[in-house]
Amino acid sequence: MKKFFLSLTTLLLFFATKAQTADDVIAKYIDAIGGKELLSQVNSVYVENTTDVMGNESNSKTTILNGKGYKTQMDFNGQQIVQVVTDSAGWAINPFAGSTSATAIPPEQYKSGEDQIYVEPLFNYAEHGAKTELAGQEKVGDINAYKIKYTNKDGAVTNYYIDPTTYYIIREVRSGEMQGQPVDITVSFSDYKKTDFGLMVPYSRAIDMGQFNMKSTASKVEINKPVEPSIFDMPK
Repeated sequence: MKKFFLSLTTLLLFFATKAQTADDVIAKYIDAIGGKELLSQVNSVYVENTTDVMGNESNSKTTILNGKGYKTQMDFNGQQIVQVVTDSAGWAINPFAGSTSATAIPPEQYKSGEDQIYVEPLFNYAEHGAKTELAGQEKVGDINAYKIKYTNKDGAVTNYYIDPTTYYIIREVRSGEMQGQPVDITVSFSDYKKTDFGLMVPYSRAIDMGQFNMKSTASKVEINKPVEPSIFDMPK
């Protein structure tokens, strides 16, 4: 009887482990933030933020036109910082890095951030040429989060950490560049709220780039606000 009990326990653990795949975890995440049907209706996201940069407060806004472009603008110490990613290239204006006019983003930096053009990169990820795998679980604070390794069509990797209780993404880590040096960009997400559209989004984001960090708190989130594609065009 004892042997049977042990065998049954082992069998149940085997099937539980076998059933848990990256797609299983991602499906629960998609359900948690609104579901496939709702996400399929999202064409754009516009967010206004109050951003704390190293103790200095500023305003920023981000616009995503799903599958077409991503643009973030921040006013900081009287200067404007702009970063844009489209489905083919990227550009930036950053006076604090010596770039007062629009400058093309280097290819490797673009590959790392190109999936920002998607409202939700994990939704229908295979259609974008990406692949995922469940890389076990890893501690994020007190949470033993699922770690999803996401590799985009150009081979750039982003690791997503998903809370096994809420199934919200609580952290993402990807490679980036700062002042010409490679860095790990860690973004921590919290304060998920339901928008008027019904989509759950994190209203708080903390970005850590080693010697540089910032925290953004959303003051306005608009889903499917009309977006003119020309806002992503690089100024000549």
